[in-house]
Amino acid sequence: MITIVGLGVIGGSYALALKEAGIPEVYGVDTDLQTITMAHAAGAILEGDTDATRYLPESDMVILAIYPKAVIPFLKRYAHLMKPGAVLTDATGIKTAIIDQILPLLPEGVDYVPGHPMAGREKKGFAFASATVFKGANYLLTPLPTNTPEHIDQIEQLALKMGFRRVKRISAQLHDEMIAYTSQLPHAMAVALVNSDIEGRDTGKFIGNSYRDLTRIARINSSLWTELFFENREQLLPALDRFLSEMNAIRDAVAAHDSDALMAKFDESTRRREALDD
Repeated sequence: MITIVGLGVIGGSYALALKEAGIPEVYGVDTDLQTITMAHAAGAILEGDTDATRYLPESDMVILAIYPKAVIPFLKRYAHLMKPGAVLTDATGIKTAIIDQILPLLPEGVDYVPGHPMAGREKKGFAFASATVFKGANYLLTPLPTNTPEHIDQIEQLALKMGFRRVKRISAQLHDEMIAYTSQLPHAMAVALVNSDIEGRDTGKFIGNSYRDLTRIARINSSLWTELFFENREQLLPALDRFLSEMNAIRDAVAAHDSDALMAKFDESTRRREALDD
């Protein structure tokens, strides 16, 4: 029996993907009764409730798909209900800031295996959940010394059943460092690009695939991403500084009409981007 806490776009996608993977006993917890009704009507969950008390004592696995700041209050209220031998995992985009807070709240015998699906959607709510959003995506595991090999393998196999193409095991520290660069920095770039436009221009009539691709994630869940930026600021700030340094180098080359410097930047980015596909 699996219980998903939070049935928004990520938790809802988990539920739909688990259903598609043939896992029948999935239950849902959400603070919004309408969301629970929608998830049940879609066949994503067998049952749902606004109170986790009904399901946690019987759950073999609990998946937290809620905002980072909601994780600790939820566990303070409900963690004591989890049964020995249960596995707790999450979909939280930060790790070092919450792992040390979670572990003391768990009953003996509950194994917390941190996870992070590297996929999502710009819009929020179950209405935008999809069973296919994880297809071909990466899944990150940040195992702890306390985890059993069986439970780590269990989460990894579950991710593969849900359609993730690759599961990578890394430390929580490396996770936060890489996520600052590969996820949080691109969101900051997209927001800055859209906000740098001159108000009142008919920009929509001029965009092509490059602008469209670069700004897709600018339609951002502001409350969630504010939490993620602040909680991971020690890793995000250096990433922002390195990016700004590169932007300034490009600006300086253009201002100086330095074709050699500009072409060198273009050639370097081409080489480094092609290497990512190897």
